[in-house]
Amino acid sequence: MPKPFSDSERAYIKNRLMEEAQTCLMQFGMRKTTIDELVKRVNIPKGTFYLFYPSKELLFFDVFCALHEELQSTFIRWIDELGDNINVDTVTELLFRLYKQTDATFIYSFIANGDLELLVRKLPSEVAAAHARKDDFNMERLLSQLPGVRTDGNIEIFSAVLRAIFCIMLHKWEVGENVFDDVIRVIVRGVVIQLFEGEPL
Repeated sequence: MPKPFSDSERAYIKNRLMEEAQTCLMQFGMRKTTIDELVKRVNIPKGTFYLFYPSKELLFFDVFCALHEELQSTFIRWIDELGDNINVDTVTELLFRLYKQTDATFIYSFIANGDLELLVRKLPSEVAAAHARKDDFNMERLLSQLPGVRTDGNIEIFSAVLRAIFCIMLHKWEVGENVFDDVIRVIVRGVVIQLFEGEPL
């Protein structure tokens, strides 16, 4: 019977698996990354992997969720740094910065090459549904940090609109690379104006 891992060993192995999974997502994508490749990089037996994750998809989902949480924490920190200087212009700029920061991660290639769609299909339905509910809750928490914002019960719609802007960023070439940043700013500003003015969607 294998020796059980201590809490610190478990935390270390899980952290290493997530680090290497993120590296592999950026280099190869999800389809081309195998469990054999991951355990080789982390230097653990293949059987040990299954003590942490029943599938590679659930590991990649953990990585995706961790980055999602990191980006939200970054946005909240930026809001805190604004202090009383919260208005349409400053919030527009913060959201634009957030999109640009996301552009430097694996997320866009993850979506563009179909890995996210494949991942969602392979996830247990209750896991995907729980993530969608949590996403809407986090959006409500984010928006509650902004004094003067009125959602009028449209959190789910605003959450979907912000996801839609992420999707537009997958079509930079079709929109026009030379004007793309300006286009994203205009769209983001329109959403932020509605948030501050409480206009119906």
